[in-house]
Amino acid sequence: MPVELTILAWGMILLLVHIFAAAHVKTKQYGPKWNMGARDETLPPLNAVAGRLSRAQANYMETLPIAIVALIGVVVAGRTSEWTALGGWIWLAARVIYLPLYGFGIPVVRTIIFLSGLVGLLMTLWPLLRI
Repeated sequence: MPVELTILAWGMILLLVHIFAAAHVKTKQYGPKWNMGARDETLPPLNAVAGRLSRAQANYMETLPIAIVALIGVVVAGRTSEWTALGGWIWLAARVIYLPLYGFGIPVVRTIIFLSGLVGLLMTLWPLLRI
């Protein structure tokens, strides 16, 4: 199996981590009744950590489709290489590091890590852009 698919599978595990981390801190703030309810009521703003984890989740979900296309695309097109694998691992590692940085509110380093993840995505996407 191509390593790019393994990277993508770990990316899906990371998506679950994002979902449950954000849900956990929201439930701590709003309570289990809110979590199990219809969530129709107006609520106070999220506390700082819950807000950051929710934004980190949204950010991950914004870039995840690009990663899916890149990682599956190079496999389907038969354009996998050590560079597409390296790019995928860079993307995944950056995204793993990004979550706690955002959760703890660490600003500049978080942005650098985000940008390194984008570089990894571009490394993986590049073979799909060549004619």
